[in-house]
Amino acid sequence: MTINQYLRELHGLPVFGFPDPGGTAELPDPASVAWRLSVGSYDASESWEEAFARFTASVDTTGVRALIVGSWSEAYESGPEGIVSALVAARDRLPGLRALFIGDMTGEDCEISWITQGTLTPLLDAFPALEEFGARGGSALVFPAVRHERLRSLTVETGGLSGEVVRGVAASDFPALERLDLWLGVSEYGGDAQVADLAPILAGTRLPALRHLALRNSERQDEIAAALADAPVVAALETLDLSLGTLGDEGARALLDGRPLTHLKKLDLHHHYVGEEMRERLLSTLGAAGVEVDLSDVAQPEDWDDDEEHRYVAVAE
Repeated sequence: MTINQYLRELHGLPVFGFPDPGGTAELPDPASVAWRLSVGSYDASESWEEAFARFTASVDTTGVRALIVGSWSEAYESGPEGIVSALVAARDRLPGLRALFIGDMTGEDCEISWITQGTLTPLLDAFPALEEFGARGGSALVFPAVRHERLRSLTVETGGLSGEVVRGVAASDFPALERLDLWLGVSEYGGDAQVADLAPILAGTRLPALRHLALRNSERQDEIAAALADAPVVAALETLDLSLGTLGDEGARALLDGRPLTHLKKLDLHHHYVGEEMRERLLSTLGAAGVEVDLSDVAQPEDWDDDEEHRYVAVAE
């Protein structure tokens, strides 16, 4: 599966695409939408920075609450360093910015594992009032440990997330963070993170406000489930998301045999390899306790005639 649609909302606001040069669309109230700025990945008529300059010249940016960075020119080989610099330089012109997403691209723009990222943490330093931050693409992504007092939601979508980035996120101080969503991906696309890298997150002490945890799209989904089975962080969660990955009976059994999950509002396991009997156990044990259990999209392993079961995450390349 590939990413086939752009974000439709951010920070509870509908997305509005800032017009291309010469566009005549009427611009909405700056605070009423999440503004999406994007240029062509191939043969762009202007750079993203030039589009941003048009944006700041035509929109009262003091009212902007949410901003989405779409594609930039040749994102498959060029990172967003210039974009990061432009946004940091404009921080005083964006005092109301509360949500920022970098790399909202579909597969037609650039496949998720080919999106070249960079060091994004200067954006967190530049916008101390930011509440939501997200990025798509793990190639060349750098995320050293940071502290941010007000960030409530952090999302990193990749087809392969490096252990270095995971360790940076895990070592960060986010006292207000309520939602953490990491797409861990596969080793083929740089997803070399180990379960041990998640230890500070699973301990629950560094993220006291965390209520929604997603560790998904992983080829290590059974191992992650086993680690979560006795993880202190689970007790404070309202939702746990292990979807999009290779979860099978082993991981499902570990979840049922570990700390009680009956306090959860939702357990999201969609796109999985759990067998029918174990699915029934999950539903009877947790569903009966009022937990919404999403077991949709049952995946089928491929048979390569080598006596091994080959499972795939939902989003890789």
